[in-house]
This record gives sequence, structure tokens and C-alpha cells, in this order.
Amino acid sequence: MKAESWIFEPVEDDGHLKDIIAHGDNKSLAMLGPGGPERERAALKKFDGSGKLPVLLGLGLGHALRDLLKIHQGPIAVVEKFGALEKLAHVLDDISAGDRERLFIVREADAKKALSLLTHWQNSNDGLPMLPIVLPFYQRLDREYYGALRQNLEASAKFDFWGRARAPRFTTATPRVLLLTSKYFLMGELERACQKLSLPYNLVIVGDGEVGREDFTSEFLQAVLEFKPDFCLTLNHLGVDVEGVLMDMLARLNLPLASWFVDNPHLIIHQYRKCISPWTAIFTYDEDNVPTLKKSGFAHVRYLPLGTDVERFRPSSQPVPPAWNADISFVGNSMIEKVAARLKKGHFPRELLLHFKKAASAYEASSERSVAEFLAEELPETYAIYMKLPGNEDRLAFETAITWQATRLYRNGLVREILPFHPLIVGDRGWLSEFRTQRKEFGHLDTISYYSQLPLFYQHSKINFNCTSKQMKGAVNQRIFDVPATASFVLTDWRPQMEALFEPSEMACYHSAQEIPELVKHYLSHPEEREKMIHAARKRVLAEHKWENRLQTLVASMREIYGKN
Repeated sequence: MKAESWIFEPVEDDGHLKDIIAHGDNKSLAMLGPGGPERERAALKKFDGSGKLPVLLGLGLGHALRDLLKIHQGPIAVVEKFGALEKLAHVLDDISAGDRERLFIVREADAKKALSLLTHWQNSNDGLPMLPIVLPFYQRLDREYYGALRQNLEASAKFDFWGRARAPRFTTATPRVLLLTSKYFLMGELERACQKLSLPYNLVIVGDGEVGREDFTSEFLQAVLEFKPDFCLTLNHLGVDVEGVLMDMLARLNLPLASWFVDNPHLIIHQYRKCISPWTAIFTYDEDNVPTLKKSGFAHVRYLPLGTDVERFRPSSQPVPPAWNADISFVGNSMIEKVAARLKKGHFPRELLLHFKKAASAYEASSERSVAEFLAEELPETYAIYMKLPGNEDRLAFETAITWQATRLYRNGLVREILPFHPLIVGDRGWLSEFRTQRKEFGHLDTISYYSQLPLFYQHSKINFNCTSKQMKGAVNQRIFDVPATASFVLTDWRPQMEALFEPSEMACYHSAQEIPELVKHYLSHPEEREKMIHAARKRVLAEHKWENRLQTLVASMREIYGKN
């Protein structure tokens, strides 16, 4: 019969609950029966709590639980699937507040999800083996649910997973990499970089969006045991949960994690205050983030710029649509819809929204990297309202909106300077709104595929115009690597970190909007100079700025940090 079909009847004596009878189809089960309280207590006879985490399978009438609390001073888990039984028995009402704090109650009706919750609880308690304590009534009540839990927990008690999975790292010349992967656009590049460097690697799928797959933990632990990685690698903290469960597991496994931020970490990291661990090394594409990340508590922080895939971004004679041919082009998002969506989703108070445009405009013109510090120093009135937002995530959302609006203003101003040259703008239709009064001065194409179309598109513009997002005021974006890799010319805004990546003769830069028209005229009329710069930049990219170059640097850093552990 179905477990949900039971009807529970209390049995009282002088107003005191003595037993509970479960009635089903042509069948009745007594929780205690003639055996009385001793029937529950008998489950503890073989209990040896040393070095183990007891898991009581059912609350029952509380006789076993109360005795267990007396003989075991550590944490205890209780799995009670049947809310009606818990309500009838009132077991937890008689437990002291101090003892109640030691209990972890699992009420999940799905056995797999219940086991996942127990695994997380185990991880937060030093990974000790779990020991099931079986109340016979519950095994008969729902054999499928409680039987599955009993079997899994007994296996856990016999199998020293953590001891087997813990091992010395970086003991061989070629380290083994466990990639925490998703559909994030650079994960494929990392996988191919592993292949090119002949690095053994394995994949654990994180999942799409902010919430990973429910079975991620079990698959991750299985991969650690079977593949025996030297370190894990992820992008932008994908796979890292805000509760810190993954970090706890990594610490118990002595397994380091490399998290490479290829977007602004300060627009992400606020969510992970519980995830600061000596077993995590942070790599950031923007060198300016290194001191602030260290200040946040991360012990191991390294600068690692972006790069390119030279097999995807390479010269090609493949034909393209005639509409792709241009003297000068710009590929990018107008940010109009992104800003509007962020403001709508943020539900910010009206008084803060009244400051929004002024704050974004001022931030766009500022050299300050941090939105919060900029507001505190330059716009204290706005900062005071911003600080009244309910929590970190709300403030982070407002910082993101400011950054995106600043990028919108910055791009608008710079792209406006190339309108006299009738550019081809590729991106969302927000550009048609931005330049609606100059519609005849530029061509427009909808967004094209980064992987399949952009490598070809770059090659059919004499000048590929670039302006960097305002989330990276000192760093460089990926375009200054991608475009030269295709043997094409890029004109970009100067960034301080560019000087360590390219020689001045390899990259055409403008330092202000006012310089743009003259530089465009110059390079359009000097094709030989463009070709010389293209050749030099491509040579540099092929030698130093491939994704495998970046992965080599990351691996060397991880060995340096964790190789002796």
C-alpha cells in the first residue's frame, strides 16, 4: 500500500499518549504494541556512538530519542517523514532548548532529497560516518523510503569515504584537473586548453542558472574518489554554494579550488561570505581587484588576464554576407534593456532611483573602481540611501545597475564619435533608440554568434572599434585578443593593464573620445600601417595570450600554493 494512505489513531491512558496505531487497507500497525517503550529503546542496544553521527529513523514517541540524547553528547539527526505522526506525538515539545539545538530534523518526503540533506549535515560535522538507528515501526510503515535510507546509511558507516578520498596533491609532473562545468561560455575553452596541454581532466556538471543540480554533491564526491584530482577549477564561483557546503567538503578532502573570475568578482563575491577558505585560490582578470579581494579575506589571489582561442579566432577565407563588409564596425550591447531589467527587478525605493542617473553619470567619469566607495566618497547623500537597502544582495543589485548604466553612457559617447564614418553596429536594437536621430549615419545588424560568426565578422572590417565595459576600468576585455588572432585590426580604448600585455607598436589605442575621429581617419588612410600592427599583435597573441597560456600560469600557481600540502 502507499505510505501516504495511513491514518493514525492516538492511544491514551489517563490523558497521556501511550501508543499510536496506523490504520491502512485491511491492516493496522502499533508503534509500540505490547512491548511498550522498550520496543523503541531496543534500537539503541547496539549503538556505539564513538566517532559516528547517529541518525534516528523516526521520532516515534520519543523514548529512543531521549535516551540517545543522554548517552550521546554530539549532534543527532532524526528523519521524520510523517508530519501527522510528529503532530500527534509532540516529541520535540518535551526536549530542552539545549538538546534541541543538537538535533537536525529531516522532514523531506523524497528519500533521495532526504539523503542529500543528511549528506550536507554530515559535511558540516567533520564528515564522520553516519550510523542509522532503526525504529522497526517506521520500516514497516514505509519500507521503500526508510529502507532505502537505512541501506545507504549503513553503507556510509562501513565505508570511510573521507579517508579514501583524501590524498596528497601535486605529486606528479602533470596535475589532474576536475572541471566544475556548465554552459558558461568559456568552459569549452578551458576543456580544450586541458587537451592541448595534455592535462588529465574530468567534468562535473554544475547546472544552469543560479541553482545547481540536486545530485551535484554525490557526483562531485564520486569524481573525487575515482578521478583523484589535484585541484578543482571553476569560473566565477560556479558550483560554489552560498551556504559553504562545497568549501567544507574541499577542506575535509584537502582538495584546493581555483576560481577564475572573468567578470567583476565584486559583483558576485558578496554572496559568498561563508566561502572564504584557505583551500580556495582566486584568479581575477583585473589586476586592480587583487588588493580588494585580499582585503575581503581571501589568502590566495592572483592576476590572470583573459585570452583567446586561436583555433576558433583565426584567418579564414570563408564567404560572408555582403552586409558584413565595413570600414569600421562596433560589436556590443547598448545596455538599455539590461539596465531597465535590473532596475525593474531590483524594486529600489523611489528616493534612491531619483539619484540613479546622476550617480551613474558621475561614476562613468570617475577612475574609482568600486561603486560603493565611489558613492561614499563622492555622493554621501546617495550612499546613505543605498546603505538603507535591506541586505548585501540588494546593494549588489544597485551597484550592478550603476555599473551597467555607466557602461551604457560610456559606449554611447564613444560610438557616437565614429558615426561620421558610417559604422556598422552589431548588437541589440537598443542602438536604434540610442541614435534614432542619426539613423541614416550607421548600419545595424542584430546580435551575431560569438563562436560561429564573430571570428569571420572581424575580418571584414578595416577597423574593429572597441570600448571596454565600466566594470573593468583598468583591465582589458577579450576583444583585444580575439581580433588580432583573426589577423584583423582593432582600435581600442587604452587601459593601464594593456601595457604589460602588448607593446605600443602592437595595439592602436585612443585615450579620449576626442582622439577617435583623427585616429579613424589615419588608420583608414594608412592600410600598410594597419597591416604592420595586425602582424605584430597576432604574433604576440599566438605566443603569449592563448587560453592554454593562461591555464599553464594557473596550474603553476596552484602547484606553488598547494603542492606541499
